[in-house]
This record gives sequence, C-alpha cells and structure tokens, in this order.
Amino acid sequence: MDTARRSPPGEDPRSGESNHGSKTAGNGGRPLIALLEARMGSELARLVERHGGLPLSVPAVREAPEPATDAVDALLAELLQGRCEILVFMTGVAVARLFELAERAGVRAELVTSLRSVTTVCRGPKPSAALRGFGVPPTLNAREPFTTAELIDALSEVVVNGRRVLLLNYGERCETLFETLVARRAEVHEFWFYRWEMPEDTGPLERLVRRIVERDVDALAFTCQIQFRHLHRVAQRIDLDRSLIRAMNESVVVGAVGPTCRAILAAHGVEPHVVPEHPKMGPLVAALMRYLDTRGAGRPYARSPLTH
Repeated sequence: MDTARRSPPGEDPRSGESNHGSKTAGNGGRPLIALLEARMGSELARLVERHGGLPLSVPAVREAPEPATDAVDALLAELLQGRCEILVFMTGVAVARLFELAERAGVRAELVTSLRSVTTVCRGPKPSAALRGFGVPPTLNAREPFTTAELIDALSEVVVNGRRVLLLNYGERCETLFETLVARRAEVHEFWFYRWEMPEDTGPLERLVRRIVERDVDALAFTCQIQFRHLHRVAQRIDLDRSLIRAMNESVVVGAVGPTCRAILAAHGVEPHVVPEHPKMGPLVAALMRYLDTRGAGRPYARSPLTH
C-alpha cells in the first residue's frame, strides 16, 4: 500500500493545471498520469488516485453548446410527428439532453410514446442505459468495443433505403457512418447538442506538451481520439510535434481507452502500451497502473503493447 502523503487538491500556481505535481521521484513513488478528459475529468482523476497514481488534469477538449431554440423545436416536432423512422444515438449525453428539452417543452410523455414506435439504435451502453431509464428499450445496440464498425454492423440488420435516418451525433460528424448510410441510400439528417472545440486557453496544453517532451510525466491516458488530435495540434503550433511523438515512443507510457483512440495514435506513429479489453475509463486506469507497476515508473519503457 502507498503510504505517501497525498498532495492537497487544487491548482499549481506555476501552471494552472489541476492536481499538478512533479514526476515520480518527487511524489512518494506515485507515478504522474496526465489526463486530457474534460467532461468526466474529476471522476477519472479519482480513479487514478484510487489506484495509487497522481493525476495531472489538463482538459484537451471544450464542449460548445450547439443548438438554437428553433433547431430544438424542429427536432422535437420531427420526432413527435413521426417523421423520423430510424434514430441513432451516439452518446448517452444526447439521450439526456433530448429528454431534458422535451421536459422543458412539456412533451416528455409524448416523446416516449413516439420513440417506442421507431427504430432506435445505440452506439454503446451509455445511450442504451439512458434510453431504458426513460422507458424506451432500444431496438438495436452496437456490440463491444462500440466503435463505428460495430455500429455500422448493427445497422446492417436495418433496411435504410429511402428511409429517414436521424443521427444524434457526438461532438463532430462520424464521416464513416454518414457516408455508409448515404451509400445505402438512406435519407440522412444530423443533429448536434454540442461541438468539440479546442480549449479557449491552450496555455495548459502547451505546458503539458513541454512536460511530455522533457519526460516530466510518467504516463498519458487518452479517453477520446480528439484529445490526442488537439494535443498534437498544439504541439505543432509550438514546433514540438516531432518531439512529442518521440517522447511518447521512448519514455512516456501511453494508454488508449479503445480501438478508435489506438487507431489515431497509430496513424501518427505511436503504438500505445495499454488498450484495455473493455473500452471504459475504469479498465483503462487499472490496466495503465498495472503496467506502470510492472515496468517501474520513472524509467524508459520497452515498446511492447499490452491488452488487458
């Protein structure tokens, strides 16, 4: 058991990042894990602490609210009037926001009735659980690891030719899914509750890039592919993108939550050390900490990817 005194929560006055600390040797033997998660950042940090690590939280994504009032009204009208035949939920947040808006408009019961009469398809367990929680059993669910490939596979069971398909997207368009449905001659419409954007202040990300390049963190945990894309874009701006990739390949342990994260890293020449068997934050942190315990934090790591 780690008996080192836990650093008090808060911000480092030198950087502005939360739960900031120095590398392993200066933290009672606890490895410093850089986290780029935004929405679930606090939960992820607590997981790292619970497993004996020291979290360094530097959100790499900002969720910008998207829909205007008239767009929301049009969405609810389409669903309540039965104009949509197939509804694809990409995230649990989309389900929650949809019902929140319906509650405000006083049409929640009508929305439940309407959704029970259409084909509802969920990308993973979060939208599925959220739908069930509102009394709408989903028609189809993508299987693990819940990537676009599994979602397209689930939709292969559905006749989409000439039918109106509504995609409730996450922060950006899923080009592969969109193009597949168009190729199958579906009438595709899209809606966003939020967009993924770069943080307004990229200073913390720039400082994180420099710390990675200087080998001043033990590990990086990616829970979404856009986190790496934004980190890499910031590194390009300060002319450290090659140094960032080199550090990730030579000394900083890299964890990716699932195949999509792994693919974007591999496309930039980085093979993550850890990809958990189940694409969730808990398994990712547990696998990452096991890897660090096995290899010894604070030392260069051999490039031998493990799947736990």
